Amino acid sequence: MSEFWLYFKLGLTHVLDLKAYDHILFLIVLTIPYTFKDWKRVLWLVTVFTIGHSLSLALSAYGVVSVSVTLVEFLIPITILVTALFNIFTAGKGARKEKIGLTFFAALFFGLIHGLGFSNYFKAIVGNTSSKLLPLLEFALGVEVAQVIIVLLVLILAFIVQTIFRFNKRDWVMVISAIVVGLVIPMIAANYPF
Repeated sequence: MSEFWLYFKLGLTHVLDLKAYDHILFLIVLTIPYTFKDWKRVLWLVTVFTIGHSLSLALSAYGVVSVSVTLVEFLIPITILVTALFNIFTAGKGARKEKIGLTFFAALFFGLIHGLGFSNYFKAIVGNTSSKLLPLLEFALGVEVAQVIIVLLVLILAFIVQTIFRFNKRDWVMVISAIVVGLVIPMIAANYPF
């Protein structure tokens, strides 16, 4: 049971670490176009992201995939930038209602990239144990719970800003996305590998 909490807590802190806030920024820009009435859709997006994250982590932990850490550290803020810019260019264009569309594939693909960013640290913790599947699942559960916490906080804040302060939804998406763009550009410059 103590190993469960070790990996579960590792998943929680991986997402909720304010010093490494890239994951939080991605969740913010992934969530802001939605409201509480879209909670199922947002939960699916977050879960698809976790699946991608876990898949790349598993492939890396089992030695199937090996990617340059420098490249991954550059690509992670790029995924945040792309999502934020997508929000800016589509804000006010109507709700995203497609069943399985660009947003879901982007969440899966970006999850793959984000998972690779944590793979070396995860491999060091798990070590050479033969079964890495259970720690991966425990870690993924921690990641998913932490992501749901962030999503709930973003949805609550959106509700307060849009309902109580009467902030237009389009303006909310534009302002938050622009703030995230401003925060992520220095991350891209600092991790530029070429």
